[in-house]
Amino acid sequence: MRTISLPDVPYGSTAVRPGWLDLPDSLRQAIAARLGGPVVTALSAGGGFTRAFAALVTTSAGVTGFVKAAPLGDPTADWYAREAFITSRLPAEVAAPRPLWTMIDSDYFVLCLEPVDGHVPALPWSAPELDAALNAWSTAAEALATPSGDLLEAGVPRLSDILRDEMSWWSAIADGREPMPRTAHDTVAPTRLAHLVRLERELPALVTGDGLMHGDLRVDNVLIDRPGRAQLCDWTWPCLGAPWFDTVSLLVTAFASGLDADAYLAGWDAPAEGVDGALAALAGYWLVRADGGPSSASPHSRQHQRFSGAQAMAWLADRRGW
Repeated sequence: MRTISLPDVPYGSTAVRPGWLDLPDSLRQAIAARLGGPVVTALSAGGGFTRAFAALVTTSAGVTGFVKAAPLGDPTADWYAREAFITSRLPAEVAAPRPLWTMIDSDYFVLCLEPVDGHVPALPWSAPELDAALNAWSTAAEALATPSGDLLEAGVPRLSDILRDEMSWWSAIADGREPMPRTAHDTVAPTRLAHLVRLERELPALVTGDGLMHGDLRVDNVLIDRPGRAQLCDWTWPCLGAPWFDTVSLLVTAFASGLDADAYLAGWDAPAEGVDGALAALAGYWLVRADGGPSSASPHSRQHQRFSGAQAMAWLADRRGW
């Protein structure tokens, strides 16, 4: 078994969010009224990388909901509205919290989702929890192979276009439009730049497809409930393409956990060059982002990007014998 690598901060403790009492009093009253009674507890979500309110809220009558709230004009408000639109239209087979209601009050957008009595999987992954996450995604991918017209009304981009427009960092570095990130110097990237560019440029043609993908599948967007089933959360960035790409993204932390990540890819029809291209593109995206200044979202965003980029690059190097 390979050496296990863990992030500096557990994924269940990365968020820095406002508390219930930090929300405007008028908004708290409106949320309580919508829930049907006074709020007695609001347990803030520890995972994620936004600074918006997100908490499991319980009323004096025992009514619970997972409430997200962000000021209008803040990009997060648009993300929450998009999440509400998409999750309300997911097929029944997709294991994901559904919206109970939305509202706009006190210049905030509020989304209340079904509560999940669960936890973010701890790293290193346990085999049962990783199996649960992959089973949930496999079932979801099958159900979303032909997405409904209602879902596509959200304006879903193609993964191939995202890769060309937003995840071609090794090409930018090779062309002199971007410096080699400092975070990459502890990896094989500086000595394998030409290979990374080729993998990155060939990738868009290998991920074409019409299935709806999650688009941001990672360990902190998974919740394991008490029976051990996985729920797939935060459907904010879906795209159209090959579902194995999301599987690769999720399995980066399985590789870091010392598990045989390649074995978990069996059955996903993932072409070898496509997997390598996905790891190259993900590593470039994460390592360049990690080289930025302090994040306004979470002080732990950069460590997540640095850790993820380094692990994606290590998995790629392992696969190619670099």
